[in-house]
Amino acid sequence: MNHKILLQCPPASLIKQMIAMVYDSLLIISILFIATAILLPFNQGEAINNQFYTFYLFIIIFIFYSWFWNISGQTLGMKVWKIRIINENGFNPSWPVCFLRLCFALISIGCFGLGYWWRLFKPYTWHDHFSQTRIIDVAKIALEKK
Repeated sequence: MNHKILLQCPPASLIKQMIAMVYDSLLIISILFIATAILLPFNQGEAINNQFYTFYLFIIIFIFYSWFWNISGQTLGMKVWKIRIINENGFNPSWPVCFLRLCFALISIGCFGLGYWWRLFKPYTWHDHFSQTRIIDVAKIALEKK
């Protein structure tokens, strides 16, 4: 998709972003179950309760989001709701920018979701602001292609 066209797209609504997050969370939960199942044989089938496991799951989540955002600019939930992440130049964010955005998203959530609710007053969330990305609504572009 032409990056100049993407720069002209309006910001995605908070509702669309939240619904896409719900879709993606269902997929992430499935992936984390599989990731846990992969570790169980190495732990003699006992419950895994340590820092390595937590770090392992965070890495899986970071790879999931970074992969989709870097390759196509959209996770599966974002694709369904026709929203997309771009950097300030209209391109997909790089791996380091994806990592930075995810770190700031954790801070946004950790502050009782204030980083997300900020979107009600500004055209961006905290993590979009700090990572110099934005979530755009590409629904009109999809309609123009048809």
